[in-house]
Amino acid sequence: MTQRPVLVVLFDDVQSLDVTGPVEVFHAAGRAAGAARDPYPIRTASLDGGPVRTSSGLRILPDTTLAEAVADGPPHTLVVPGGEGTRDSAPELVEWLRVHGPRAERLVSVCTGALRLAEAGLLDGHRATTHWIACEHLARRYPEVDVDPDPIFVRDGRIATSAGVTAGIDLALALVEEDLGREAALAIARMLVVFLRRPGNQAQFSAQLAAQTARREPLRDVQTWIAEHPDGDLSVERLAARARLSPRHFARAFRAETGVTPGRYVDRIRLEHARRLLEETGGGVEEVSRAAGYGTPEAMRRAFVKALGTAPADYRRRFHAPPVTGPAS
Repeated sequence: MTQRPVLVVLFDDVQSLDVTGPVEVFHAAGRAAGAARDPYPIRTASLDGGPVRTSSGLRILPDTTLAEAVADGPPHTLVVPGGEGTRDSAPELVEWLRVHGPRAERLVSVCTGALRLAEAGLLDGHRATTHWIACEHLARRYPEVDVDPDPIFVRDGRIATSAGVTAGIDLALALVEEDLGREAALAIARMLVVFLRRPGNQAQFSAQLAAQTARREPLRDVQTWIAEHPDGDLSVERLAARARLSPRHFARAFRAETGVTPGRYVDRIRLEHARRLLEETGGGVEEVSRAAGYGTPEAMRRAFVKALGTAPADYRRRFHAPPVTGPAS
């Protein structure tokens, strides 16, 4: 079996799960695939090879220094985790990434590790994501990066970036599936007791929580109304009337206070509602499309393909949870 060496970069105030999550996935791959040789030899390294303290206070002892880790050649997969330490200046580490990042066959970041890659210029011209709380900062500070705040992970050629913490596990499982096949990835997921594998186009956050809550009560009431009536008339004119504002004033105020336009907010609420119905109920696609405010199955299909890259029927096959039944009496 082909070996794909993995190198994980360590630094002070790294997020421990950003490190251990992907490491556990890659470590379990050999057993899952029944391989004679470890398909992912893993090494961890810091600049000086000394122990690092994670953001939670745990200490991790690296295997070696970054210089020694690449002395015999670049790794196949270079993993840069995130954490509070990515807020600090680290010119030496950034320069190391600038030199050695392009030499790895696969460049991976977990959470705010994307900020380090961007600082090294490695994400310029690429689509990427990071923890939802840092997406705006990433986009503002590095305008050459095409930041997508919605998915839990993004693949763009040899570069893979993921959202916060546990999304690193999802990305690592996706990489194993790409390398070793779906059965190996599913076996690892079972070992780690995670729900199989979430695809990268799964949203990071619920629509209501991802948007800011409006300060003014009329706009908060409108947000609540939208969530409770996704199948209603949610045009700007009708929503503005509920807020007792002109449509133009309402649209401007809504965006200023929530961070998204009314139309975008409605789209997110309807998509989330449709997804929940597909996951939790047995209603047909036509019924779900009406209940979520799309009107027709075709309109819902277009929304799903645009936002998630998959059709509603395929989404249901992957995520529908069958009803739980008790033991026979």
